[in-house]
Amino acid sequence: MKLITAVIKPFKLDDVREALSDVGAQGITVTEVKGFGRQKGHTELYRGAEYVVDFLPKIKVEIGVGDELVERVIEAITRAANTGKVGDGKIFVYDLEDAVRIRTGESGPDAL
Repeated sequence: MKLITAVIKPFKLDDVREALSDVGAQGITVTEVKGFGRQKGHTELYRGAEYVVDFLPKIKVEIGVGDELVERVIEAITRAANTGKVGDGKIFVYDLEDAVRIRTGESGPDAL
């Protein structure tokens, strides 16, 4: 099992959710986050004053999947979140030691 974490642009969330659904991935967790990478923020003008926005709004999507779905999920996220511009995001893949469904007590891949 793997835990896949993707940091994407906020307006791409619906596209990513649909793409994940299409490949058979179920149950995602979405968090609104802020951060920066190579984008390094940007300068904005507000009421005549210029200020720097260091941390940009992003969406963090987390999904636990069985090993057989990892590549398809990564491809789906990459395809759906890509705009071709700096700041499209990153995907991280972690080993997932165990998962437990609270309601039934199922564990391992059955809990996903």
